[in-house]
Amino acid sequence: MRLATVGYEGAVRAGVVRDGPAGEPAVHLLPPGTTVIGLLAEGRAAQDQADRAAAAAPAVPLAQVRLLPPLAPPTVRDFVAFEEHVEGVRKSVSDEAGVPDAWYDAPTFYFTNPYAVIGAHDDVPVPPGSRVLDFELEVAAVIGREGSDLGPEQARDHIAGYTIFNDWSARDLQSREMQVGLGPAKGKDTATTLGPWIVTADELEPYRDPDGFLALALRAEVNGAVVGEDLLSNMGWRFEDLAAYASRGTAVRPGDVLGSGTCGNGGCLGELWGRGVSRDELSPLAVGDVVTLTVEGIGTVANRVVAGADPVPIPRARRRPRSRPATAVLSPRRNP
Repeated sequence: MRLATVGYEGAVRAGVVRDGPAGEPAVHLLPPGTTVIGLLAEGRAAQDQADRAAAAAPAVPLAQVRLLPPLAPPTVRDFVAFEEHVEGVRKSVSDEAGVPDAWYDAPTFYFTNPYAVIGAHDDVPVPPGSRVLDFELEVAAVIGREGSDLGPEQARDHIAGYTIFNDWSARDLQSREMQVGLGPAKGKDTATTLGPWIVTADELEPYRDPDGFLALALRAEVNGAVVGEDLLSNMGWRFEDLAAYASRGTAVRPGDVLGSGTCGNGGCLGELWGRGVSRDELSPLAVGDVVTLTVEGIGTVANRVVAGADPVPIPRARRRPRSRPATAVLSPRRNP
């Protein structure tokens, strides 16, 4: 199934996307009040029932709806599971060569902003103060069942489906703020594209390679020119591994989004800059540019860059002596 959330006739509706007789996809709207997160949480039986109901509903051409983010995720974890991307972007952002040895230990991730999620064809504003905007071609797994301390094989049953994930990145903000040892923070805070819909996990099982990875073809274009192509199966870990690690010592819950991290071979401009492609040859994204990402078995998203807001000034931190009142000095601890 392809589960979508759309804006139609002034309302937000969930629907099932099906191909029509001529091969053109259309949305079959589900009853008002139905949500994609709800269907994921209710499991396969509820999804099958919704699929049957959708088959009997009128088809609305995609041109007549606005594709919204397929769900409003409670959390968004973005991993960094492609070795080639780490190598290139590390050089671009911090001017350090190679891949840190710690990367191989576990699938590292950061939490990004669930309030910044946008739809498959929404405009993307330039982050305030940024002059070096970049895209990132990723695929995300969406959790359908709650679980804690899962093993990888258990975690497979907790993944309900997959969607395209574009982690828009302000490389200049990211490079500066990560010198503090935290981040990316505002380098990744303005927009994350999810879409065009969620493809349920069963639909992508035929793409698994002998090692259990999803061998989906990935392509990134800027203004119609291809700048990157890769296979999702070049990940260092499977999505089951990512979900298991995300659940360690905590819980994953329905609707949680787990980004794969950016693919290699031009999955973002930053990687290419780190490999010696100049910014004159391949410049940062500018107002009017259109980024199109296509993932085999899922679909295509295309977003146009538009002007963003000017940054509201915030003063630099003040410097002051570490004076303290005398009463603040702690007495030595004594053992009983």
